[in-house]
Amino acid sequence: MKKYDVVIVGAGPAGMTAALNCLRAGKTAIVLESDTIGGQIALSPRVENFPTCQKSSGADLMDKLFEQITEWGADFELEKVEKIEKQDKYFYVKTDYSEYEAVSIILATGVKARHMGVAREEELVGKGVSYCALCDGAFYKDEDVVVIGDANTALQYALVLSGYCKSVQICTLFDRFFGDKALLDLVLNQPNVSYTHNLALKEFVGEDELTGLTFENTQDKSIVKYDCKCAFICIGQVPNNKAFENLVELDKNGFIVAGEDCKTSCEGIFVAGDCRTKHIRQLVTAAADGSISAFNACQYVDKIKSL
Repeated sequence: MKKYDVVIVGAGPAGMTAALNCLRAGKTAIVLESDTIGGQIALSPRVENFPTCQKSSGADLMDKLFEQITEWGADFELEKVEKIEKQDKYFYVKTDYSEYEAVSIILATGVKARHMGVAREEELVGKGVSYCALCDGAFYKDEDVVVIGDANTALQYALVLSGYCKSVQICTLFDRFFGDKALLDLVLNQPNVSYTHNLALKEFVGEDELTGLTFENTQDKSIVKYDCKCAFICIGQVPNNKAFENLVELDKNGFIVAGEDCKTSCEGIFVAGDCRTKHIRQLVTAAADGSISAFNACQYVDKIKSL
């Protein structure tokens, strides 16, 4: 069993920033990631709100951060954490492949796409239902597509899709957009992008593949239908914290309860990024959490080792 000062769960901006700061403090650290390096931001085609970065893709930013932590000596494994137990002063982390011992834990598990919860949604994933325009958008070149959502992710998806799709229809549940004004202005300036507010999805239309969508107008209850080859769904995220519910306190939505000090209800476990309770979830706040959680984790490691 390999032993580390800090085991970091998640290789998004929060987790990798935490690793960087732990290593710079002279601690040993490993980053465990179950999916892909970079988290949700790696799927973003445009990042313009991170200090010193005028314009970049999320993937490029995260690649640079990964290179930085590996140069500092971070260990990395593509493994899914299934269980964490605390025994006396140490934590024992069980993954789908290995086991690790740690003095401290930093949870930076991020979030995953929220689903609509409408019948046949899961059945049509990959057959016209998608949660990632960057991943699947190119398959629908010169086709009519729909984006469901009203915040920055939906707007970014619409902007990307407008570059090669025949038309992009944005459908929002509420009566307005919640994204950045600069991004909204850019999207609505695209000639093949249109939008309709106050629509609740009622049905995915199509047998083996999606052919259209049926909505209900939330104001006048009228039925609105759109023919489309793909529906890109971006209505928010849910946290990836189920495996830790018996170890740290979660709120009613599944986020790990923690304040700006990133301390959880379990001594020695810290949390960073979108998976914790917070008001603003951005790349820069995830990085800030990573730094704060690392500082506190390193102090905790020093305290335990001095006993």
